[in-house]
Amino acid sequence: MTQLLLRLFVKDHSNTGDPKVRTAYGKLAGFVGIVCNLLLFAGKLLAGILSGSVAITADAVNNLSDASSSLVTLLGFKLAERPADEEHPYGHARIEYLSGLAVAALILIIGVELAKNSFAKILHPETVAFSFLTLGILIASILVKLWMALFCRTLGKRIDSTTLTATAADSRNDVITTAAVLLGCLLGHFFDLKIDGYIGLLVALFILWSGIGIAKDTISPLLGKQADPELVRRISDLILSHEKVLGIHDLMVHDYGPGQCFASVHAEMAATDDPLTCHDILDDIERDALRELRVHLVIHYDPIVTDDEELNRMHALVEKEIKAIDPTLGMHDFRMVRGPAHTNLIFDLVIPFSMADQKAELKRRIDERVQFENKRYYTVITFDEASHNQLKA
Repeated sequence: MTQLLLRLFVKDHSNTGDPKVRTAYGKLAGFVGIVCNLLLFAGKLLAGILSGSVAITADAVNNLSDASSSLVTLLGFKLAERPADEEHPYGHARIEYLSGLAVAALILIIGVELAKNSFAKILHPETVAFSFLTLGILIASILVKLWMALFCRTLGKRIDSTTLTATAADSRNDVITTAAVLLGCLLGHFFDLKIDGYIGLLVALFILWSGIGIAKDTISPLLGKQADPELVRRISDLILSHEKVLGIHDLMVHDYGPGQCFASVHAEMAATDDPLTCHDILDDIERDALRELRVHLVIHYDPIVTDDEELNRMHALVEKEIKAIDPTLGMHDFRMVRGPAHTNLIFDLVIPFSMADQKAELKRRIDERVQFENKRYYTVITFDEASHNQLKA
């Protein structure tokens, strides 16, 4: 069914890297969600009225909120495709994250309301009427929601969408909640157990737990989470595949929404190479990154000295000593400034976040290891975050 819908409503559906195709995926998911959830709302509302079950009625209202969530998803993808303008030069793709956050908020609201109604039903339990019509509606709802969860998860994976992943999780929650409501109806009918309120409360707690998780997943990219390691690897491999690039550092990736990824990096190249040739190589890499990875990459040209014997010897020594202190440490931008009495060794030291409070101790230990009787060396260290650095071995 999923493949059929994609073939019918998404042109060139296999080209998921195309922003227009991606938007079409989101719109399709939104339309399908609105139609299915409105039908489920009508069916469950009827079953809830006939049976007098607060759990079934709450489940019906939950489906109505899901229809609203699908509308939010639809609007989110529609607004996210707007091109960049003067006020938003990086585009509007982050609106998709906001729509995912709105879905999470609706889930939390429904969870709170369901918990309140269920608690009231626990205090004042009532017998729930049972009928085969109610049974059929609940079973049909479970099957429809199970398909919707698989449908949205498939689409979400194909276009790497947090919004569709959240929608899939919401549909999965509905499968669990409706199954719990169905179980409560059966236990109440066959064993005369008035547990409708307790079932509703358990369902509400599960919905709240899920909503909090979805909210975390959508807030994280808005706050600026760490770049996807796979994307970092692909960017690094692309740059380092050119033999004249000796190393890279300070790779920073900025996510402005799906399809709007910007990155900057420093590329080290031999100072003896022709600067114009180096710039041409870096320009080619930037174009390759946009074409192959859809990343707007800006590369800073870092010429480094490679034919100074003393510099190379001290570079190797310092690198060996810092690895002896901790293998997770790294180094880049190494240079020397010679003076009559001493020589300064200037470099950036790459440290993990866990060692951020050990900078003074690290400098002291490195200074101790680079002293010689015939010549004095002093270190001038700039500390860098490991998350932004990857050096060629």
